[in-house]
Amino acid sequence: MFESGLVLTVVGAAFAAVFGGLGSCIGVGTAGTKAAGVLAERPEVFGKLLLITALPGSQGVYGLLVAILILMKANLLGGPAADVSFEAGALLLFAGVIMGLSGLFSGWFQGKVAAGAVGAIGRDESVSGKGLVLAVIIETYAIFGLLAAFFIWLSVEVGAPVFGA
Repeated sequence: MFESGLVLTVVGAAFAAVFGGLGSCIGVGTAGTKAAGVLAERPEVFGKLLLITALPGSQGVYGLLVAILILMKANLLGGPAADVSFEAGALLLFAGVIMGLSGLFSGWFQGKVAAGAVGAIGRDESVSGKGLVLAVIIETYAIFGLLAAFFIWLSVEVGAPVFGA
């Protein structure tokens, strides 16, 4: 039996996890590529580069968290699935899309800023704190997406578990 609300819920969870993770992959890959080049000439700055390179990885964590919350709301992580109306499913889909897109774009661009900071640290180690601050600024937009998704998640009411579904 096709339960449209439940399908929308699963798609929302998948969207949050996949696109949040994709943003992290792109961002960490961009910064990591630049860091690898800098390390060839300045291996002593590894600790500073590691922190900045890892920053875009948080968007994948946020996406996974939202995906788990969405699946929990519909009781899809154990036991019989809840009765999810079309409206509730649409809201949960929307929460996943918000998190997924904010994670994708903030991770992507945080990686670009982090790569720039890595290059600056390669030339002058004393700018590492400033480079870190610049990369963290973009993190706020992923946090805004996380908060928006969380508040939408809080507002959604689903029905009791459907036995035998």
